[in-house]
Amino acid sequence: MSTQAAQIPGELIEVEIGAPAHGGHFVARHEGRVVFVRHALPGERVRARLTDAGAGARFWRADTVEVLDASEHRVAHFWPAADSLARHAAGELPVGGAEFGHAELGYQRELKSAVVREQLERLAGLRAAEVGFAGVEAAPGERPDGLGWRTRAAFSVDGAGRLAMNAHHSDRLVPIADLPLAVDAVNELGLGGMALHGLERIEVAAPSGAGAPLVLLVERDTAKAGAAARIAKALPEGTNVAAITQQGGPAADGSGTLRRIRGRTWVAERVAGNDYRVTGEGFWQIHRSAPEVLNEAVQRILAPGPGQVYADLYAGAGLFTVPLARAVGPEGLVLSIEGAPGTSRDARRNVHGFDQVVVRQGRVEKVLRAEAARLPTGLDGLVLDPPRTGLGRAAVAAVAGARPRRIAYVSCDPASFARDIRDFALKGYALESLRALDLYPHTHHVECIGALVPAAKG
Repeated sequence: MSTQAAQIPGELIEVEIGAPAHGGHFVARHEGRVVFVRHALPGERVRARLTDAGAGARFWRADTVEVLDASEHRVAHFWPAADSLARHAAGELPVGGAEFGHAELGYQRELKSAVVREQLERLAGLRAAEVGFAGVEAAPGERPDGLGWRTRAAFSVDGAGRLAMNAHHSDRLVPIADLPLAVDAVNELGLGGMALHGLERIEVAAPSGAGAPLVLLVERDTAKAGAAARIAKALPEGTNVAAITQQGGPAADGSGTLRRIRGRTWVAERVAGNDYRVTGEGFWQIHRSAPEVLNEAVQRILAPGPGQVYADLYAGAGLFTVPLARAVGPEGLVLSIEGAPGTSRDARRNVHGFDQVVVRQGRVEKVLRAEAARLPTGLDGLVLDPPRTGLGRAAVAAVAGARPRRIAYVSCDPASFARDIRDFALKGYALESLRALDLYPHTHHVECIGALVPAAKG
């Protein structure tokens, strides 16, 4: 083939793989054009199938289908459904969510460390050494194989009634028998062996410690009502089961009413001696070790004490709010601000009995401005745990305007984190230190925990 214009999605190209890029891709070049290739490793030469390759596009995307010259860090993929080489050889697409499963676990962390450094330097203008970043750390108690860590999982159901997940950036569903990344309590439900006709999707939440999981069964429409009750009977005894029957629309539109089928509609969590209830619609950290290790990191950054005032933004179910409330005591104050109504209701239940906590639900930056204006002494500290998209300039401005003396920023995306750090610098805050934890083994995701303080003047 002589010209780039003749290339079409689905065609095979041979490329040499360069550095990792944010998002789980690796950088390659073909006839002068940048190609972001998945399921490869630096230094490899591979044959890749184009998946997104318009003639006028600035860059292309591709999936590795054959390795011509392998990296010493390549291993056999642990999950056949996500093995790009095997799936493409069979004329199928790999399931998403395990795009680093072909690399040694330690090398995965080296790749993630390189991405964090690159994002920090390119987007925030900071070098890793300036903020004490020493590389991505393994989570405490991680298994040697990096499996069995997900406590939350969302599955689809294909047209044949089989448990399935989506291929990367595709509507195509890939049938699966199990989810090796999930904790045992999820796989022991046996969903991969059940006939799931009538369901659109299934969401599972298992507690990080002891306790029964919660299974949410979403029926396709009112005509299929009753499928959830049938499937619930096949689930292990003691499993908590709830259901939603759609009211004439897709499950993602939020229509339908939650109903309890068996047990309760929440799971119990315990972190640092504090008890939490998290409903099916509430947010909780996915990795089984994440709540403990992140709470410990946040408390170390903020060092809360009696009588102090803190804010917990994007507070979720109150993971950080409750320990802060205990630390400041009845003479202190903690503002819990969350945008999602269901998650905010979880927070209200979890802070019951702590009169020093004020829970507010609404647009985070708007609520923070209003509440901070009422504080006579200002904020001793503030914790941020926003969605993957980060804060954005408006929220950064609101946080900086509240003038907290310390900020603990928890982020699951190094790119949005670095952009926000840049914006904080423009508002007078400097990144004092940075850690990164591998709370998503076998994926490209990584958790960053940064400490920000008012920049020195002069």
